[in-house]
Amino acid sequence: MCGIIGYVGDRPVLPVLIEGLKRLEYRGYDSSGIAAFHNGKIQTYRAEGKLSRLTEKLQAVDMDGTAGIGHIRWATHGKPSEKNAHPHRAGKVILVHNGIVENYRDLKENLRRKGVVFQSETDTEVIAHLIDSGLAEGLSPEEAIREALKLVKGSYALGILFDFDPATLYAARKESPLVLGLGEGESFFASDVPALLPFTRRCIFLHDGEMAKLTKETVIVTDLSGKRLDKPEKIVDWSPLMAEKEGFKHFMLKEIHEQPRALIDTFRGIYSLENETFNLENMKIGLDWLKRIKKISIIACGTSWHAALVGRYYLEELAGIPTEVDIASEFRYRNPLVDDATLLVAISQSGETADTLAGVRIARDRGAKVLSVCNVFESSLTRLSDGVAYTHAGPEIAVASTKAFTTQLAALLLIALFLGREVTGKLGREETTELYQALTEVPSLMREILKEEESIKKIARKLKDFRDFLYLGRGLNFPIALEGALKLKEISYIHAEGYPAGEMKHGPIALINPQMPVVFVVPSDRLMPKVLGNMEEVLARDGQVISVATRGTREVLDKSTYAIEIPPVAPMLEPILTVVPLQLLAYHVADLLGTDVDQPRNLAKSVTVE
Repeated sequence: MCGIIGYVGDRPVLPVLIEGLKRLEYRGYDSSGIAAFHNGKIQTYRAEGKLSRLTEKLQAVDMDGTAGIGHIRWATHGKPSEKNAHPHRAGKVILVHNGIVENYRDLKENLRRKGVVFQSETDTEVIAHLIDSGLAEGLSPEEAIREALKLVKGSYALGILFDFDPATLYAARKESPLVLGLGEGESFFASDVPALLPFTRRCIFLHDGEMAKLTKETVIVTDLSGKRLDKPEKIVDWSPLMAEKEGFKHFMLKEIHEQPRALIDTFRGIYSLENETFNLENMKIGLDWLKRIKKISIIACGTSWHAALVGRYYLEELAGIPTEVDIASEFRYRNPLVDDATLLVAISQSGETADTLAGVRIARDRGAKVLSVCNVFESSLTRLSDGVAYTHAGPEIAVASTKAFTTQLAALLLIALFLGREVTGKLGREETTELYQALTEVPSLMREILKEEESIKKIARKLKDFRDFLYLGRGLNFPIALEGALKLKEISYIHAEGYPAGEMKHGPIALINPQMPVVFVVPSDRLMPKVLGNMEEVLARDGQVISVATRGTREVLDKSTYAIEIPPVAPMLEPILTVVPLQLLAYHVADLLGTDVDQPRNLAKSVTVE
């Protein structure tokens, strides 16, 4: 996954490109580059490593042009290096690319036979040469792009400059996100909305198989046959400030603290208590169809998969519908038993996760209806869905997901309430209202936890030098153990494993010693005695016990080396609270170790390529 930015207008181009790339740096940081006009000629600058390496190069650079493109890279084909950094040039064509050209080897060999010499190891350079070959045959820029893309198999979001036209940009998309920005006498394109927020909130979202020609005065969108398309303009309601750190040391910490607000926005966006109605946008699934479903399949990746595991509990408990959960990358490569009696729930923060999108297409082909949980309006996932529960988390910049996760839990709970009340009849109006009102109290309880950040930081200081951790939970809190372990290893590079507490004696107990802290997410329900027994077993082997449990639970405190307490809450809602201390613990361990919290090595925010 990479990030691209383009600008044409009357502003100095360099500050626009750099500002946009800063806001896309979560998408990749192996290398970066820009290309823009100066004295009527294209100048290209590239650097290996983080964006700061490129900005150092550009400090003394003068560019008088007002059109340019930029790229931030997460390497797929070709190791991180300056020669593999974008933009790539072939003759008169300069381009940036997010995606993967699956048939690039065949295309590259064909071009080599025609005498083309390649300068990089990337798949992207192939596209530049294909377009340049079209120009050499007398095609116009638009025709050359279209003919080249007919040969390309795979995914792409492209930004293209031609060295003979300093007033025009071109963009094209297939299975990789791309949004156009509209200003007064200026136009933009970018991989994600935050890159545009300093300049405009007026956007056009490109769909697969569409391309755009951008000048400072006009934006023309066509399909790949050249047919002009009438695309609606959208006003994005994210403010520029939402994508700034606002005094926090890292975006991740800011986003942890934004969770109460994000939850409130998500509740209000999906359910109206006043009218007792659910808002699942673009809902094309009738109640008659829903009443015939035999099962629900949930697919997701990474942190969203952990939310899916909690969602299964919600859907089976509150709606009484059999539910299975798959990691999307596994779902797409087996023969999933989904049909026209299956509701597929797809979860993705970005709405652009490649494996999740592939799983959705498979399910749709087999007759399933798709309900998605997503944070990004007009993303690929939402367009493939028959209904959407939007998580109103706002832009999430840190690679390690926090507020997207808790808002996904809230959205899944609300979907379960909807199905339980409107479809299966398992819930009455009173039960629905009672649970919803309990949910609306969670943000204030979450703020209580956030006020205890300093005490969690003290625990982090005691634990930061250990190299292995075990996280254990039961029931609804088992997925939270998985999520806590993932957060720690993502940003601190410490090895951590999440396990069901009941499985401890089936292997992990062999690892317990004084050098392996064990984090317990302790439920307040009937499963608590079981977890207390697991804690005793760790203490008997001289292990350290870190607990996250309901405030004042003496049995837990007595067995804890370090305890983090949460306010009392209904057991059904515990996961939304128990995850917050684990987010803070992981954050402070990583920060104390001095790692790059927002952009951990080798990771990208959204995995938009396989």
